[in-house]
Amino acid sequence: MSTAIVVGAGIGGVTAAVALQRSGWQVTVLERAPELGEVGAGISVWPSAVGVLEELGVKGVEKAAAISKPAGMRKPDGRWVVRAADLGVEVPVMIHRAQLHDLITAEFGPAVTVRTGYDVTTIAQDDTGVTINGDLRADLVVAADGIRSTIRSTLAPDHEGPRYSGYTAYRGIADVEIDDGGGETWGRGQRFGFTRLIDGRIYWYATANQPVGQGGGQAAVSASFGDWHDPIPALLAGSAAVLQNDIYDLAVPLVPFAQGRVVLLGDAAHAMTPNLGRGACAAIEDAGALARQLNQTTDLATALSRYDAERRPATTKLVKRSRSIGRVGQVESPVAGAIRDGLLTLGGKLVALRRR
Repeated sequence: MSTAIVVGAGIGGVTAAVALQRSGWQVTVLERAPELGEVGAGISVWPSAVGVLEELGVKGVEKAAAISKPAGMRKPDGRWVVRAADLGVEVPVMIHRAQLHDLITAEFGPAVTVRTGYDVTTIAQDDTGVTINGDLRADLVVAADGIRSTIRSTLAPDHEGPRYSGYTAYRGIADVEIDDGGGETWGRGQRFGFTRLIDGRIYWYATANQPVGQGGGQAAVSASFGDWHDPIPALLAGSAAVLQNDIYDLAVPLVPFAQGRVVLLGDAAHAMTPNLGRGACAAIEDAGALARQLNQTTDLATALSRYDAERRPATTKLVKRSRSIGRVGQVESPVAGAIRDGLLTLGGKLVALRRR
């Protein structure tokens, strides 16, 4: 039986483990943290990623329902810029990251072994396999160890690596009842978005331009957004905790996703800003593509080359597009912001007319 080591047990890593298991591989998952699990808040799972999970037998990721309450893009005072109903937008499934992680790992069978508290420091490969830390050896290594991937840095030491976007992000879960379909509100150098998770709670997120490492936490997000339109104040008040992370992505061009017997997956390969809500979905799709290519040929080099040819161009586009949307969303100039909002309003009206 072919053997694989998956480094990193986030959403992408555990999906890769399930996909390889279903393809007949013996898999060892290495996780630096002392226990398996996910942190964070909500996550959007778009139909393409839902399809991959369904193929892998993951149960419980429900289909998205149509938005039945007013939703779309607003200004801080609550005035609409564009309504989602006018655009006919595709709706993702919204789920807590920890819940999605549990649903995926529930599919682990006897072919998957998990080792927590294991820190990968070295990797070496030859024509017959890959060795981790001079200790573990396998036919294939899947590097799913995140944006600051040790393995990517080893394989491509000259790559620029993570770059700061210029803004920080706050996230929270509010256990409150609201009569609102959600969406995003764009201010000047600030944005706030919220949506309902499949368990009924409300996931919200906010961004603010500021120097890297400045911090702020719950007090900062309340001061910045507490006077924005309803139900934003209620969401902030109804959140027991607030997570804050400065937002980075990977500089392009991205490094090759396949080098010898090592493949990069998820944020290790193509970390992107969260403006499209596609980061975790892209990692899930990576896992599906990797398994599919391995199933189509017995030649490992060919399969990994095809994986790179399929996934690197697609995710490069997502990285670029997501960063561009962030630049537009975070503009601080009142003039530029007014022009932006006007163009979005006009665009929404044109799309609505075409749909009619």
